Amino acid sequence: MMVHSFLHQDSKTFSHILVDSKSELQVCAVIDPVLDFDGNSGTTSTESIDQLIAFIQEAGWQLEFIIETHAHADHLSAAAYLKQVLGGSLVIGRTITQVQKIFKQIYNLDTSFRTDASQFDLLLDDGDTLKLGSITINAIAVPGHTPADMAYLAVDGDDQLVFVGDTLFAPDVGTARCDFPGGDAATLFDSIQKLLALKEDTVIYLCHDYPPTNRDYCATSSVGEQKRRNIHVQDGIDKLAFIAMREARDRNLDMPKLIIPAVQVNIDAGNLPDPEANGIRYLKVPLNVLGNANRQ
Repeated sequence: MMVHSFLHQDSKTFSHILVDSKSELQVCAVIDPVLDFDGNSGTTSTESIDQLIAFIQEAGWQLEFIIETHAHADHLSAAAYLKQVLGGSLVIGRTITQVQKIFKQIYNLDTSFRTDASQFDLLLDDGDTLKLGSITINAIAVPGHTPADMAYLAVDGDDQLVFVGDTLFAPDVGTARCDFPGGDAATLFDSIQKLLALKEDTVIYLCHDYPPTNRDYCATSSVGEQKRRNIHVQDGIDKLAFIAMREARDRNLDMPKLIIPAVQVNIDAGNLPDPEANGIRYLKVPLNVLGNANRQ
């Protein structure tokens, strides 16, 4: 199996293409696709995802799955557009329904918004599997950052690798925040232990990187490297210490600049709101709800 990673510079997001290179058909899956969005003008664009689509088409691969690790707060998903162009089944963890219910209330969405996750094609529980040619993709529930985070362990014979979403970052960056609605630091610690229990040479594919000035962006790590060097959860850091660190750190973090539009779109499987009578689409902005509600 092969993985090709694409960095979306504006959101510091990695989208990955997982390819089964053994089968005659050569099928692939895309993990965490990104839609370009300019928050200043409210303009969407498909320039970045079109580059990924062209890469797949030029290689002659068939897209089987579009996999979301969770409902992202830092970028809009391009899943709906990608499915429209290349097909494939849209996959997410079943507990996305919890996130949909939380944010339906926050955005005060009308009764037409579905909270049963029927916008997605395949809903996975912990331990469920997908077949991508000769590759078996195992779903690993890793809540904590949000209730619906899912990691995906891809196994082909003796080879394995894992897509971890926002659960883990590069070792010198640490771990995901837990202060979004439904997040929990204790739960995240337990989830991370599942990943660190994998074989030490398992390659970890990251969803984001925020590198210090002395290194370039990095799309991968390994289980062994995380255990030795992760500044938040390396060996020797216990659960109580992690919770204290994570909660103190999260209190001082600003909300992601695109959380308002991103979550609203992503809980609806990357679908933009329907146009209103004048032909224009609109997103809602809840005031004084997320982050420090005392700032007015």
